[in-house]
Amino acid sequence: MNEQKIHELWGHVHWLTVLDQQGSYTAAAARLGVSKAAMSQRIAELERLAGVALVQRTTRSVRLTEAGQRLADQARPAFDQIAQSVAQVRDLAGAPRGLIRLTAPVALARQQLVPRLAEFLRQHPEVRIELNLSDRLSSLATEGFDLAIRHTAHPPDTHVAWTLCATHSVLVANRAYLRRQGTPKHPADLVEHNCLHYPRSQDNPAWTLEPRDARLGERVTVQVRGSLAANNSEALRDAALDGLGIALLPDFSAQAALKAGKLVEVLPGWTPVGSFADRLYAIRPYSAHVPLAVSALVNFLREALADGFGDLESAPQNTGHTSRHKT
Repeated sequence: MNEQKIHELWGHVHWLTVLDQQGSYTAAAARLGVSKAAMSQRIAELERLAGVALVQRTTRSVRLTEAGQRLADQARPAFDQIAQSVAQVRDLAGAPRGLIRLTAPVALARQQLVPRLAEFLRQHPEVRIELNLSDRLSSLATEGFDLAIRHTAHPPDTHVAWTLCATHSVLVANRAYLRRQGTPKHPADLVEHNCLHYPRSQDNPAWTLEPRDARLGERVTVQVRGSLAANNSEALRDAALDGLGIALLPDFSAQAALKAGKLVEVLPGWTPVGSFADRLYAIRPYSAHVPLAVSALVNFLREALADGFGDLESAPQNTGHTSRHKT
C-alpha cells in the first residue's frame, strides 16, 4: 500500500473510532464538526479501502462489525497518545490555551459557575470553554468532555476527582408562607406543610433530618407531601420564593435568596441528610497528562469556591409564627 493510501486510511480510521465512541453517525459528525453525509461517506471509503464491512447499519443504531471493532480498539490508543502528545507540546508554551469541553448540572452552572467563568477567561485569554448544561450524567470519555463538575457522594473510581468544596442541604421558605401556615419547630411539623421536593424513585417522598445539637433528639425521617416536585433546584427555589411551600435545596441554590432575605431557613437547628451530596467535585477521565488549561480551571474553581456557598447559620432566620402542629 503506497504512502498516499496510508495517509487516507489514517484519517478514516480516526473517524471510525469516533463513530464507535458516539454510537451514531449524527453524534459522531457533531463531535468532529462535519456533516452526517461526510461522516457516512468517509466510513464507506474506509470499508472499500479495507476490503471488508466495518459497520452494521440499522434504521435505529450503528454497530461495528467484528472487523470494525477490532480496528477501532487497536487504533484508539494511538490516537489517544497523539492527542496527549499534542497537548503536552502545546503546554510547553507556558500559558494555558485551547478548548475545554466542560459539563455541569443546570442549576449549579447557571448560579455558581457561569458568574465565575468570566473572570477565568479574562485571566486566560487563550482558553476557550464549551459549556454543556445538563443534569444527565454524561459519559465523559464517550462524549468528549475534558471536565465535569459533579455534585456527588461517590465520584467514579475510574476517573480523577478533585474536591472543589463542601456543600450542605437546607430547608427554606419565604416569610409570607410561614405567616400563613406557621413555622415548623420540629421535623414532625412538616407533615402539615406543602413540601416542595426533588422527585426520587420512591412513591412516598421522605426527608431525613438530624439535630445539630444532640440535646434536640435523634435523627428523624418524615414522610412529606407537596403540590410540586421538580428535578431542578432553581424551580423549587422559585416556587418557594413565590410562597408555595417549604423547599429542600442544596446550599448553592439557596445562597443568594437567603443572603438577600427573600428566603429564610426553616428548622435551623436541624440538618437535612441524604437528599443531596455533601461534596462538589471536578472530574475527568484518567490520563497520564492533564492539559494545562484544564489544570488551570480546576485550580481556579478550587480557589473561587474555597469558602463554599456561604455560612447558612449566618443567613436570615424566621421569627414569625410557630407551627400549628403540637409536639
